[in-house]
Amino acid sequence: MSLDAAMVRRIASLSRIRIEDAEVPRLQAELSAILGWIEQLNEVDVHGVEPLAGASAVALRARADVITDGGIAEQVLANAPDRVGEFFTVPKVVE
Repeated sequence: MSLDAAMVRRIASLSRIRIEDAEVPRLQAELSAILGWIEQLNEVDVHGVEPLAGASAVALRARADVITDGGIAEQVLANAPDRVGEFFTVPKVVE
């Protein structure tokens, strides 16, 4: 499907997007290409394929919920401007 300049301006108006006259030919080509891809998708035979409403039906493998500090406290705190033991020290901001 090919769009004309008037349709591109109407789409921009409905989308509340301000476009300059110089942008219309570029947008016309881009939107026409997008509509062409949609037409290609409409040609795909999906008879017998159930629609996928979301990925929630797929069960993901869960890792064990183990508490760990990562074991790299020295590396994490290497660039800290100030620290006490294995903790960052920050200025007090609340009285």
